[in-house]
Amino acid sequence: MATLVRWDPFREVAAVHNELSRLMNGMLENGRQTQSWVPTLDVWETEDSLVYAFDLPGLKQDDIAVEVENGMLTVSAKRERTTKLDEERFHRVERRYGEFSRTVGLPQGVAETDVAATYRDGVLEISVPKPEQAKPKRIEIKGGGDTPATIEGTSSG
Repeated sequence: MATLVRWDPFREVAAVHNELSRLMNGMLENGRQTQSWVPTLDVWETEDSLVYAFDLPGLKQDDIAVEVENGMLTVSAKRERTTKLDEERFHRVERRYGEFSRTVGLPQGVAETDVAATYRDGVLEISVPKPEQAKPKRIEIKGGGDTPATIEGTSSG
């Protein structure tokens, strides 16, 4: 029996955006040559944070750099080839080696000091607490009459 899945154009756009982001992160960056590889990335949301998970198999924790600056999260590392084989003996070469740097934007208002990272089994997970949402703030308007009027609005920070 076939299962029908409702078509969601926004999901399709998000998938294309992810692929384009991945492609652009691997292209020329600040005048450098094309990168050797770009790790895959999953992003999901929990009740109180966003989680970014990078697949980094074969890397040691000490070889990975995670930086947060100006609302941008950058993960970079270098994967070295561990064995050197005579080129005439290769039957297939698909694994990527060399340096990479991948940058993704963070939501506006994120507290950079609260970002936490863990690395286990070749997966780097970075947890970014969600910024506080603006809360409505009552503003009292003083008028010429006896009863003050109030206006509701939101505070931007």
